[in-house]
Amino acid sequence: MNNFYDRTTITVTAGNGGDGAVSFHREKYVPAGGPDGGDGGSGGSVILLPDNNLSTLVDSRYKRVYTAPKGENGSGRQKSGRDGANLTLRVPVGTVVKDKATGGVIHDLSDGLPFVLARGGRGGRGNKRFATATRQAPRFAKPGGFGQSREVTLELKLLADVGLIGLPNAGKSTLLAASTRANPKIADYPFTTLHPNLGVANISDGVSFVLADVPGLIENASEGAGLGHGFLRHIERCRLLIHVIAADEPDVMRANFDTICGELKNYDTELAKKPMIVALNKSDLLPEGDTELFSELTDYAGKSGFPIVALVQISGATGYNVRELLRLAAHQLSQIPAAPYFEADFVPADDFSETAAELSYSGADGEYTVTGPWLDRLLDRVNLDDTEGRAYFDTTLRRVGVYDRLIELGLQAGDTIIFYNWQFVYN
Repeated sequence: MNNFYDRTTITVTAGNGGDGAVSFHREKYVPAGGPDGGDGGSGGSVILLPDNNLSTLVDSRYKRVYTAPKGENGSGRQKSGRDGANLTLRVPVGTVVKDKATGGVIHDLSDGLPFVLARGGRGGRGNKRFATATRQAPRFAKPGGFGQSREVTLELKLLADVGLIGLPNAGKSTLLAASTRANPKIADYPFTTLHPNLGVANISDGVSFVLADVPGLIENASEGAGLGHGFLRHIERCRLLIHVIAADEPDVMRANFDTICGELKNYDTELAKKPMIVALNKSDLLPEGDTELFSELTDYAGKSGFPIVALVQISGATGYNVRELLRLAAHQLSQIPAAPYFEADFVPADDFSETAAELSYSGADGEYTVTGPWLDRLLDRVNLDDTEGRAYFDTTLRRVGVYDRLIELGLQAGDTIIFYNWQFVYN
């Protein structure tokens, strides 16, 4: 069974903030105690935490929806509600977070630092906060803000320095086993590698690099054929490619070289620009001293237009020239800058904690209706029977642009505005 999962879609929702309380101090022998409503607690945030001990996204295979706890409501005696606990999701280092709808990159978790994917709503303020010298008994409080909600795609892109590429049965897994302590599955049939394998190649004291065996590519892999398409993204992280080609007839080797290079270019033109070492593998099957195939491949690859930095004849099965290949790779890596992070696009999360972005407007000819969750929560916490409460409600609507939007629809003085069960005459 294949337990390697490198792509998944999840929905995360941060907790809403708790509502502020409307309360007045009541205590024997303390007349006119005044407002003492406490603030609501902030909602919990959803945080992604890179973990070096994880290598797949299998934890998100079955559970796709995550919701952080909400904040508690405030209460009397100026008691603030408890903050909702943050929800932490552990993911492998190298995971890229993308917006599900647009495909835009939200964040690259290759730096190993935690990232707040969805921020919890702010706690609402209690009526104690609204007391002033002229408004000594406010009968309203502020509702808690909404937590952010996001539907995102998590993509794992392996953090390997060197990627082994080539057609099935080219000998990549054998080469990985000969170069590192990795134990990939090796057999004499195609597609024995069903997921990428990693190994550390130690060249000398203080000199090493991570080597990835990417599952076999075939023709049209960039369009979804075979197994390779699902793993082409892992090559994006590699700074250097080792193109493994099995010794064969000259025409076959040239066709194999063109197939892999063509798929790299079709998937992403940037992949075709990566430095490449070409390794003619299975040289132990050639007659001793036979260098004709290697010379023909060297001549053909050199004229291909791809950035070939070296060619070497090896045998992963016997170990012939494998150390030389690794030294060449280490030398090339010392001259190649570290792989850049994926730059984030501007992908704003839904956030209704301080705005009325989701309100719906309708109406004409003197009667207009406004609805939406933000307005519903505001009405629930404001006492419209109180003069100060109505003034606060009116000020809030002006601040968030409700009246401006209605004026665009044709609102004029004397028209009626309907907020659920409440009706007001605009003037």
